[in-house]
Amino acid sequence: METPFVTSIIQKVAEEIGAVVLVDPECTFVGLITFKNGNKSFFRNTRFSINSSGSTAIAKDKSVSSFFLNNFGYKVTEGKTFFSEELCEEIGNIRNIDQGFYYAKELGFPVIVKPINLSQGIFVTKVHNKQEYYQIAKKILQKVSGFIVERFYNGNDYRIVVLDDEVVSAYQRIPLFITGDGQSNVLELMQQKQESFIKNGRKEIIDFDDYRIKKNLRRRKLNFSSVIPKNNIIYLLDNANLSTGGEAVDFTESIHPDFQKLAVSITKDMQLRLSGVDILASDITSSIVDYTILEVNGAPSLTHYASFGEVQTKRVENLYLKILKILENENKREKY
Repeated sequence: METPFVTSIIQKVAEEIGAVVLVDPECTFVGLITFKNGNKSFFRNTRFSINSSGSTAIAKDKSVSSFFLNNFGYKVTEGKTFFSEELCEEIGNIRNIDQGFYYAKELGFPVIVKPINLSQGIFVTKVHNKQEYYQIAKKILQKVSGFIVERFYNGNDYRIVVLDDEVVSAYQRIPLFITGDGQSNVLELMQQKQESFIKNGRKEIIDFDDYRIKKNLRRRKLNFSSVIPKNNIIYLLDNANLSTGGEAVDFTESIHPDFQKLAVSITKDMQLRLSGVDILASDITSSIVDYTILEVNGAPSLTHYASFGEVQTKRVENLYLKILKILENENKREKY
């Protein structure tokens, strides 16, 4: 069984400080780190005990975290949460799928529809009309009990990763796209992109059956057999998550101090030490003119970011080394 990226990085940096990592052989993204001083700490993929379980849970619930961020005075997306019929009956709430549609009309299409608590951009969709709205809302409610309808905002999508008082990486996320060569059709260009991802150490992350890709192609009057003119760029997805085929442009060395302070402040107010702050802004290399917080992630994954080059991989290694040193020097044992 192939060792997951995060586990391999933890094993590498643990060796540097004389720690021992015990990994479950059947569940290799879970392990126990034993430090030289006897302290121990579990990890599960990108989740460490550096963040409290309560703060991580709040960050995971997009609607709840947005409420608190708004209360703290930050600019967040305008949106509301809607629920399955079963949950509406249970909690005595009338905000069902139909109410969500009326709210979407009130905001004005297009809007963003997304699950309340799924990660990696799963089901996050830009919808343009009633048919698309009900299609995605029903898909989401088959998996989880609620979804969010948000106003659509223009801007560049950035992730700023923070550890305590330091921004450890900052990068723009660009949605999955293909570039035409005048000869290859859409399917062939997607296959070429997938092959380039694998060559660069990323997994087979393009889902060729993703309904959002087919929807976006139809909107442009294209299909998998369409040949794309040379140098024409076609965005296949609207959400910019790296886990769905997005690409990163690194701004770690050029992020403006205003945005560094903003991301650190957000992380502290959310009672987190490690976070990924997702922001829409025109330019994070200049002083703040405008921004909108998309969400805060209490267990940011940097696997795909690390695949973009040696500099990025080293940043990820340094981050996990700092995390392990923090965990080594803190006694996390609960007192009863």
